[in-house]
Amino acid sequence: MGTTTGPAWTQGDRAKAAAKLVLGWVALLWLIEAIDFATGHALDAYGIFPRDPGRLIGIAAHPFLHFGFGHVASNSLPLLVLGFIAALGGIRRFLAVSALNIAAVGIGAWLIAPPNTVGAGASGLVFGLFGYVVVRGFVERKPLNAAVGLVIAALWGSTAFLGILPTDSGVGWYAHLIGLVAGVLTALYFRRPAPPAHPSAAA
Repeated sequence: MGTTTGPAWTQGDRAKAAAKLVLGWVALLWLIEAIDFATGHALDAYGIFPRDPGRLIGIAAHPFLHFGFGHVASNSLPLLVLGFIAALGGIRRFLAVSALNIAAVGIGAWLIAPPNTVGAGASGLVFGLFGYVVVRGFVERKPLNAAVGLVIAALWGSTAFLGILPTDSGVGWYAHLIGLVAGVLTALYFRRPAPPAHPSAAA
């Protein structure tokens, strides 16, 4: 007997699911920051404390924490745009890409960030999604995704470049750089295999 499957998702279904996911994600960031503000910034204690084995929770928690509403606001728009574009390719893949990026940024910052600092914010993830979105279309050889990547590179490329330069001691440029590299690597890792060639009719 054959197996039955549910109806295939349309592009509209994917877009709605992607929009709901990233809107919910950003809303969660604002809610967490509101709680942090109400508690006298008590949640900042769960950020990344470099090379402190007692604070490993920051490796996973850092992209959900911010240092004030201005900080979370600066990450909200790029996270909405880049997250939506990335999630259009599949929710599970988007979550896997995000999880790997968060882990890479968290571990990397924990290892190399300057001492006596605290790291938090979704900017490392934003840089990861930027790298993923820009490279994905080219490695998958999909003209539309490649065109979208070029547009994103044109819009935010200069900002991304400046963000990975160690020109401001108050900015975690190393987290941005790690995120960007992780985003490119995840685009390479998760590239879809080429479709099988159509069997030839010739013998």
